Amino acid sequence: MNRVIRPLQWLLLAGLLAVVLACPWPAGAALTDTIAAVKPSVVGIGTMLRTRSPAVVFVATGFAVGDGRSIITNAHALPDLDVERMETLGIVIGRGEQIDFRPVTVAGVDREHDLAHLRLAGAPLPPLRLDSAGSIAEGQALAFTGFPLGMALGLTPVTHRAMLSAITPVLLPSLSARRLDARAISQLQRRPFPILQLDGTAYPGNSGSPVYDPDSGVVYGVLNMTFLKNQKENALSSPSGISYAIPVQHVRELLQQSPAGK
Repeated sequence: MNRVIRPLQWLLLAGLLAVVLACPWPAGAALTDTIAAVKPSVVGIGTMLRTRSPAVVFVATGFAVGDGRSIITNAHALPDLDVERMETLGIVIGRGEQIDFRPVTVAGVDREHDLAHLRLAGAPLPPLRLDSAGSIAEGQALAFTGFPLGMALGLTPVTHRAMLSAITPVLLPSLSARRLDARAISQLQRRPFPILQLDGTAYPGNSGSPVYDPDSGVVYGVLNMTFLKNQKENALSSPSGISYAIPVQHVRELLQQSPAGK
């Protein structure tokens, strides 16, 4: 039996169609293109010692900014090099089954915010754009790309979705004086600063990963899985699986300290 669509039903259908057309494309569609654009800028941070097996050891994730020769990562990830045996710090780039290692020099370190600025010689990498508006807001959708398992499964960048759950102080005040040890007291004496608390799964190898907008690829923060957990969750007996990131404004400040980063 043929059904007659009444005027009211036409109005409802027209309204539904208008809503559908007004909605943006699904986040997954934009994220697909953004990931492809971000991945060439994301590198592994590691050291090379030719007499060691394996010669290259992964320590963290990093990403290119500025002129493409500036690499940002976490300061806590920088190892003490065996200078006598000519161990070298550098970036690690995976190309299929091949791994390319390119030496870097340390251009600047911000211990307070656990950031390091490395300089790369030779051909630049595609740089990521840093947020300059400071417009990030709680509830905003984010993504981060890095190496959660290091080189264990090959040097393949992995992307995770996240949401900005909170902008929160870096330090968690101790609820009891009995929980205050020398380390906690030292942390409380530091100048507190806001950090990004993320509802997203990350792993230690992700330290140094860029946290960015899924649509534009603009970087809002630098993932940190060790330094911040030790500060934020020092008073907890069972640390949570929450992830944290350093706001990108501190990256901009670090780059300004070096002429090469301007």
